[in-house]
Amino acid sequence: MSVTTGSAVSSASPDSSASSQVCGDLQGMVKALAEGRVSARQLTERTLERIAAAQPRLNAFRIVRAEAALAEADAADRRLAAGERLPLLGVPLAVKDDMDVAGEPTAFGCAGTFPPKAADSEAVRRLRAAGAVIVGKTQTPELGQWPCTEGTAFGATRNPWNPAHTPGGSSGGSAAAVAAGLVPAALGSDGAGSIRIPAAWTHLVGVKPQRGRISTWPEPEAFHGLTVNGVLARTVADAALLLDAASGPAPGDLHRPAPVSALEAIRRTPRRLRIALSFGMAFTATPKSLDPEVRSAVERLAAHLESLGHEVVPEDPRYGQMGLTFVPRATAGVLELASRLADPELLDPRTHEAVRLGRVLSGRPLQASRRAEAGLQRRVGEVFTRFDVVLTPTTATGPLRIGALAGLGAMATDRAMIAACPYTWTWNVLGWPGVNVPTGFTRTGLPLGAQLLGPESSEPLLLSLAAQLEASGAWEQQWPAGWGAEAQEPPQASEDGV
Repeated sequence: MSVTTGSAVSSASPDSSASSQVCGDLQGMVKALAEGRVSARQLTERTLERIAAAQPRLNAFRIVRAEAALAEADAADRRLAAGERLPLLGVPLAVKDDMDVAGEPTAFGCAGTFPPKAADSEAVRRLRAAGAVIVGKTQTPELGQWPCTEGTAFGATRNPWNPAHTPGGSSGGSAAAVAAGLVPAALGSDGAGSIRIPAAWTHLVGVKPQRGRISTWPEPEAFHGLTVNGVLARTVADAALLLDAASGPAPGDLHRPAPVSALEAIRRTPRRLRIALSFGMAFTATPKSLDPEVRSAVERLAAHLESLGHEVVPEDPRYGQMGLTFVPRATAGVLELASRLADPELLDPRTHEAVRLGRVLSGRPLQASRRAEAGLQRRVGEVFTRFDVVLTPTTATGPLRIGALAGLGAMATDRAMIAACPYTWTWNVLGWPGVNVPTGFTRTGLPLGAQLLGPESSEPLLLSLAAQLEASGAWEQQWPAGWGAEAQEPPQASEDGV
């Protein structure tokens, strides 16, 4: 496992009375830094200490940038002392290990050796321009393919709510780090639900924005338009702050939506909305069913929306044969990334199978799948002539156990992950926004989520509605036992992880 443990972390405790009070709150950190109640170095030292203590149990990070992060924190303190103010100046944050950070390798969950990158990706560059301290890169499964963050290259990343279970994937490392309070927020990416699934399974707000909202540069688009960069945070306000800071195009981006302000949106109470409650699943030719606990949790959220004055009506979007357009784009994306690796023989056998399929589908089937997108947008988008928002489960089940997909063949893996996660991938084909919001817990205490889905560039509406739900639900006050901002040491799990 390639993790820099950070010998530069001070052995002396930072001012815990200041730093721990704002540990889990991005906006709280920004305010405390601006007011001089805590220094960027104190926050970063505290963050690095918590990461080091949690890493043996959670394994959330692939790389920890201890020395570099402390140097960035010291530079931020000098800027703060000079009176400079930026949206994230001095705040320690993490990014998923499919994003380039200058001076660090980008393994994207793969085994092998990877050269350090010469430059930041555009999303990381924008975080730095906003003043953020990048403390590390978080774990992701191989090329982001699975909803469990596990692999031979780094082991298993575990869920802070129960380490016998996965935090989800593929942004599982970012989700675990935020849910455990190691960082207040993090960037992830979402190609078939890879932000929304781990957000649901770790009790977080997860925002998959409009395609192009956060640049994927140096890729003009990722996975042929399926994958977008987005954010994970404990609160809607923190998610909005990070989304605004990271948003914006690079000159070479293929997708350039008109700017929106997430922070302005969450200050507005939404008008009375007409919401489609959908439990229908797009056709996949594989068996799948909705867990009754998940259905009940989403129905409770629907009732809560009605209590807030919104109209909720059962209605399913008309997905049609959308799956036929997803597979060529996904497997062609795997093929392209795998072809760049120095050690492709180290890839998982299931990845080799995806590569073989990608070779078959990369020609005319891929071209046809891209041409079909506009028609699918019209077909599915018809629902928004009658409704403002679509509400669905984020996943069909609660968090899978660690190892649930281990040792399976490619076909069995696909069937298992579609059965657990059949609701998110459709919005990746369309390129439209979706927001996961927490919906409570299973009887055994595992988190569940629902997604608010909208048409093109509807992030302001979705986030405004999510903020209204949060204000009346106070989900941000619920922490996994022993991992809250007040915790000085990570919890010790029993042998079975419970």
